[in-house]
Amino acid sequence: MERLKSHRDFVTVLRKRTKASSKDLVVHFHVRADDDDSAEPEAQRSAMQNAVRGESDGHRFPRPQTRQRQVRRLGLAVAKNVGHAVTRNAVKRRFRVLARRYEDLLPFNCDVVMRAKPSAAKADFSALDDQVRQTFTRVADKAAKRARIQRGSGSDKPFRTGGSDLGRTESAGSSSDLNDAGKLA
Repeated sequence: MERLKSHRDFVTVLRKRTKASSKDLVVHFHVRADDDDSAEPEAQRSAMQNAVRGESDGHRFPRPQTRQRQVRRLGLAVAKNVGHAVTRNAVKRRFRVLARRYEDLLPFNCDVVMRAKPSAAKADFSALDDQVRQTFTRVADKAAKRARIQRGSGSDKPFRTGGSDLGRTESAGSSSDLNDAGKLA
């Protein structure tokens, strides 16, 4: 799992306002589109450096190189209200270990910011382990649901029209089709 390094990437994830939370942490996430260029800053930077050195591939302007693999990226946000520097660093170390352990639960091209609540400093490792597993599972579920909605397949629940009769057929719900036992004929 790679790191979110730039402020711009952190802000992008936090502005999407998609999150899953638990007692001691909040996981903000954003699943990048395949053509999102924010996932390739190193490739763009190296292409620009090659162009400056005169090592272009024959084109006037350098083309950004695309990554062959899909990457999950992690950012950590541990505020001063969690504790002193030693405590904050311990919380960050725990979060890194747990994120690596459960990274396979996350979708590809997912940027995650794990934000510690003040109670995370006093939480034991097993409690944080359970919370990270649960929140990463919720992130995966929410991301899958958003992907279904964006593809146009809608949700898993059947469409309801409220109190109107628009969705009913005449033969299936009319009382004239019922026999003496109250079952449909």
